[in-house]
Amino acid sequence: MGMMSKRWAKLAGVAVLAMAIAGCGGGDTPKKDAADSDKLVVYTARSEQLNNLVIENFQKDTGIKVEVVVAGTGPLLKRVESEQGNPGGDIFWAADETMLSSKKELFEQYVSPENTNMLPAFQNKSGYFTPAFADPTVLIVNTDLAQRPISSFSDLLNPELRGKIAMGDPANSSSAFQSLMAMLYAHGKNNDPMSPEAWEFVDRFIQNVDGKFLNSSGAVHKGVADGEYTVGLTWEDPAANYVKNGAPVEVVFPSEGAIFPGESVQIIKGARHIENAKKFVDYMLSEKVQNMVGETLTVRPLRKGAKLADYMKPQDEIRMFDNYDENWVAEHKPEIVAEWNRHLENSLQ
Repeated sequence: MGMMSKRWAKLAGVAVLAMAIAGCGGGDTPKKDAADSDKLVVYTARSEQLNNLVIENFQKDTGIKVEVVVAGTGPLLKRVESEQGNPGGDIFWAADETMLSSKKELFEQYVSPENTNMLPAFQNKSGYFTPAFADPTVLIVNTDLAQRPISSFSDLLNPELRGKIAMGDPANSSSAFQSLMAMLYAHGKNNDPMSPEAWEFVDRFIQNVDGKFLNSSGAVHKGVADGEYTVGLTWEDPAANYVKNGAPVEVVFPSEGAIFPGESVQIIKGARHIENAKKFVDYMLSEKVQNMVGETLTVRPLRKGAKLADYMKPQDEIRMFDNYDENWVAEHKPEIVAEWNRHLENSLQ
């Protein structure tokens, strides 16, 4: 890939870094020329490596010029909301159905012909949200600091780990929220993540964390890799990347189970280049791209039979929660966060 130009741009009133890829336009409001049949505008909060691989190859294979605006999910979502009726973007490549289910009015309905080739749990069932890759919940363990194996959420209650566990705040961090959900599903009575038994486990966990939750999800995996913490709760992608680069860490899928939020891609309502947007969704689910991502990056492809690099744990060796209900979690997220805040406050008294 060629050098990426970088410039500062305003997104929804927030200053962010916008990047133009492979000679495309920058991060300012895109030109609104419907005659540009060879153009696509992508709003993305995905990693630089994933953006580069998918978008560069899409441009090469289709001849469609992609203009990219990179920012966090929050600012991008605000931008899409502010542009309703006059969208500047075509693709919203951020978040997942859990976060976006209440925002369906912002997106077009589209189910790719490739949908049936995806793993059953990650097919587009709503008509709006197309899962393309997954970044499951994991533990990242510093192998130099861990005095004994850490293989489960229950191991996090070991008194030896008090104050040595890194986790973000579930009220503000998506990785921390999904890690909390995995913990609740792991220890809920009768598969009920909101049961008193589930929250009793969370109370004990909060005590062992020593009530110190980090403001940045990036500080979690970095803190473990740097030896500031022994173990952290995070996504597989950054944790596996440390392994790939030789850091003294290992990726652990808790024996109780993991949650696989399907990182989805959406077509923005009223997209000016809607046919190119559909091509982009199809391309992302294609065998070529799914294998390319699986073999070279640390994001998990969701296509049936997709290939994985040897530093990634095989899919069939990972236990998933059979009763995890993404729609239910999306609908009840506010009350789950409120319950978390209540338990956190009580533990600090």
